[in-house]
Parts: sequence; structure tokens; C-alpha cells
Amino acid sequence: MRRLTTLVVRTAAAAITLLGPAAAFAQQRPLVTEDPETVGAGRLLIEAGLDHARDVTFPVSGLEGDLLSVPTFGVSIGISSVAEIQVDGAFYRRLTIKRRFPAPLRSALEVVGDQTSAPDDVIVGTKLRALSETAGRPALGLRFATKLPNASNESGLGHDTTDFFASVLLGKTVQSIRIVGNVGVAIVGDPTTAARQDDLLTLGGSIARAITASAELVGEINTRLNLASGDATPGAENRGLLRAGARYTRGAFRIDAAALIGLTPRDPDFGLTTGFTWVIDAFQIP
Repeated sequence: MRRLTTLVVRTAAAAITLLGPAAAFAQQRPLVTEDPETVGAGRLLIEAGLDHARDVTFPVSGLEGDLLSVPTFGVSIGISSVAEIQVDGAFYRRLTIKRRFPAPLRSALEVVGDQTSAPDDVIVGTKLRALSETAGRPALGLRFATKLPNASNESGLGHDTTDFFASVLLGKTVQSIRIVGNVGVAIVGDPTTAARQDDLLTLGGSIARAITASAELVGEINTRLNLASGDATPGAENRGLLRAGARYTRGAFRIDAAALIGLTPRDPDFGLTTGFTWVIDAFQIP
């Protein structure tokens, strides 16, 4: 059941009970909220998974349907104890079209039949931990990222725009609970008009509760808000997504699964995600 909301909180995180191995899973599936902790110097974090979402709307191309993304991927490279480089995306996305409706770039579509596919836009980012967590203070971090236009507007799944994101990250562990919050801005290009952009407020938070030394229950809400007066530019509308799931960690390997619920008419009614995270000591920092 769809619910329209203007939630201003985005919850995400990682329940960390043992800060030794768990710190290596600083950004962890199935959540997308960024923890201020980094993966660690010389470490390589690899994520892969599968997402399926029902009744996803693409306002720019005028398509709605069920979206499969497989495999989704994420790679984080620890270039120091306080900094990392991130690359995220999906190699293949397929939309099974249920409905077509009038939209600004509908005439540009090269879609025959009831399916269309394309790779996802790749996001390249950098995360810095500015302050470590103490007993009386949360950890503080910064993240800067750019979304590249890998998915074409001819497929209906992309905008052919380059977008920029900047966020402040906070994280605090209280006993067996990890709480993380993000607040930032997104500068997204207008897919219908050259040299024009929209500035969005991004918010979110997550909570992760350890139930054993290996298992956690996790949940988050992440949103973006267009604060401009009047109607939003197609592709820059308010969005919101709720995730709830679980993770199980064994050494340097973690598996996860979560349900997704959309919070606006443009978000999926319901979805599922599952995958794994693996952390390895890849190289030595001189």
C-alpha cells in the first residue's frame, strides 16, 4: 500500500557490537545510509546483490512497471585510515512495463514491447572520517559523490544527466545499537532543459540492533525533498524509501536481506533486496 509522505529523516546504519571486525563493514548492505566509519587502510570492501521492486515509476520517460537489478555492486577502497573511494551501480536493470503515460521524454524512447533494459548509472564517491566516535560524541564524516549518466534516456531508465551529492554523516553506538544519520544536498541536472539544475535536500537515518554476536536487525528511512516553489522538474520530485531487514556476519563475509516500501507515488510499492558483503586486506598503505 502506497503512502505519500515528506519524511525528513533518513535512518541508516550498522549495528556494531564488536568494533574490531565490524568497523570494516562501515557501509553495509542492505542499507544505503552512509556510516562515517571508513573501511580501513588497505582494505577492499566488495558488495553484490539482487534487487526487485514492484510498480516503479519513471516520470521523465513515462514508464511504470516492475524493476529487476542484477547484479548490483559496490566497491570501497580504503586509501587511508580515514578515507576511502567508492564505486556503486548495477550491471543490468530490466523494467517489465505495466503502464505508459505522457512524459517529457516519451518521444525519445526506443522501447518496443513490454520490456526495456540498461545498466544503472554508476556513482563514484569519496568518504572522509573527520572525527572518531568517543563516549560523549558521535563519529563525524563527509561524503562527496557524482552520478554518471550510464543509463540512456532512450531506454527509459536514465536521464542522461550528471548529478552531484554532498552529505554530512553522523554515527553513534549505544550498547548493541548503532544509529546513523545523514543530511546533505543533491544537485541534479534537468533532463528536459540544458544548463538547468535542481537542488534537493537529502535526509536519512538508520538503526541496527545486534541480537547475537553475528546477527542484526536493521532498518532505515531515506528521503530527498525538493524545496523549490511550484511543481518539481520531472526527475527531481520528492522521494522516500523504507527498508527493514537482517544481516548475518561470519568473519569477513556477510549476507543480508531486506524488504523495501516506497513512501511516495513514484517509489516502488514493494520490493526485496538480498546480497553479500566481503572485506579483504588487499594492500599495504606506505
